[in-house]
Amino acid sequence: MRKIDTLKKNYEFKNVLDKGKFYRGSYITLYITKNNKEKNIIGIAISKKIGKATRRNRLKRLIRESYYSQKCNLDKGYNIVFLWNKNKNEDYKCTQIKEDMCYLFKKAGIIK
Repeated sequence: MRKIDTLKKNYEFKNVLDKGKFYRGSYITLYITKNNKEKNIIGIAISKKIGKATRRNRLKRLIRESYYSQKCNLDKGYNIVFLWNKNKNEDYKCTQIKEDMCYLFKKAGIIK
């Protein structure tokens, strides 16, 4: 299993959401701030309005997998929070989320 550094504390999320720049895509809103580390630290937040826990967990897995696939192409030293935009209970494919995430990383200028 892959190890990834994540934001866990409420104040860590608040810091990124309050002080960070944000970029909005079709499915995801990306909040980003610099950190003083040699790695990226991510957080994923999905509203409880998105149905049941199984659906929210699936969306988290899809977002995490999309991030893994692009992790090696990103600059290091950022705190990144992904917020889910959609309220609809649809089935989303990993490719849709990957495309949206790639677009947001390019827009933020952190892709190599």
